[in-house]
Amino acid sequence: MSDSLDINQIKECLPHRYPMLMIDRIEDLVLGESAVGVKNVTVNEPFFQGHFPEKPVMPGVFIVEAMGQTAGVVVAKTMHIEKSGGSVYFMTMDNVKFRKVVGPGEVLYLQVKKDRSRGNVWRFRGKAYVGDVLVTEATFTAMMVP
Repeated sequence: MSDSLDINQIKECLPHRYPMLMIDRIEDLVLGESAVGVKNVTVNEPFFQGHFPEKPVMPGVFIVEAMGQTAGVVVAKTMHIEKSGGSVYFMTMDNVKFRKVVGPGEVLYLQVKKDRSRGNVWRFRGKAYVGDVLVTEATFTAMMVP
């Protein structure tokens, strides 16, 4: 199955809400395997007020969070737990690399691919792009909790 999800469908899968919901759309969802999350970065993001007012830069931890949320949608849809009220919690983050800053007006494409899974614990490899430019990459493990 390859599919797309809009913001309302994402909200059925994740408990996150403004200002912590970091993805606007899901593209190319393949159940049990991968997806691409899309984040439209706007100057209205609350973190830009302090990071940094004169030269706004999206904090790298929020880029990794957006990857995690994209992976959370893959898990929720695969395990058929949409609307369950469950949560996905990071367990590990490894080999995180921030390669380029991201600012207002840019569109982040968050590619996540399952590395392995066992029960409710899933490991993903993620890469974030602005256009064709790799801006962040990470390997992370998360657990789905009801």
